[in-house]
Amino acid sequence: MDPPAIELREVVKRLGAATIGPVSLTVAAGQTLALVGPSGAGKSTLLRLLMGLVEPDAGEVLLHGEPVRPGDLARRRRVGWVVQGGGLFPHLTAAGNVALVARHLGWPAARRAARLAELAALARLPPPLLDRLPGELSGGQAQRVGLMRALMLDPAVLLLDEPLGALDPETRAALQADLRAAFEVLGKTVVLVTHDLDEAAFFAHRMALLAGGRLLQEGTPEALRRAPASPEVARFLGAARRPSPGSGSPA
Repeated sequence: MDPPAIELREVVKRLGAATIGPVSLTVAAGQTLALVGPSGAGKSTLLRLLMGLVEPDAGEVLLHGEPVRPGDLARRRRVGWVVQGGGLFPHLTAAGNVALVARHLGWPAARRAARLAELAALARLPPPLLDRLPGELSGGQAQRVGLMRALMLDPAVLLLDEPLGALDPETRAALQADLRAAFEVLGKTVVLVTHDLDEAAFFAHRMALLAGGRLLQEGTPEALRRAPASPEVARFLGAARRPSPGSGSPA
């Protein structure tokens, strides 16, 4: 039996006075897990642990049954990383950003060009935009370039840290639809950090709710909604769905 694509075994990470964990989670190959919870819950830190950017103080982080170690660049290249705003280098064109690591690894120009064309079609980015600098792209276009860069080496796992949080509602909705379609086509294992419960339910097979560094509940979006495990979970789910002041229709 194959191991899970992602496994956290009693993982603990101390950040100054704050402690995250112990957290135990598994994500099956081809599944999408959404990490939700308030700011400071530890969601982005879990992504950094999965990426191998930081090391746990206790427990184990495994990808496909093998431990993640900081400095293991070969294993890190099996993980794609997408951040809010794309995180693009401003002095490189969109194509230069996407192909940067592939160029460093010695991919021939023809192979890089073919992969760029394939990813532009997948991300629904018009090919002429590949010649533009990041400052010449819209927010949605930059985010599509960030996704292309994360997918360039065909990683097994894709990590997304609030990738759509800074976009206007119309752009966000369009990119949500395109991202979900891309996930279904590629069959990648995905971990997504978001504050938006509707977005989490739209993308994810399962959700993990964290608060104060603790994993409060994990399960399908429907299971969390129907049977919150504690009053704390119920309060968060209720608050996250409550309209903000002034957002309702005028009387």
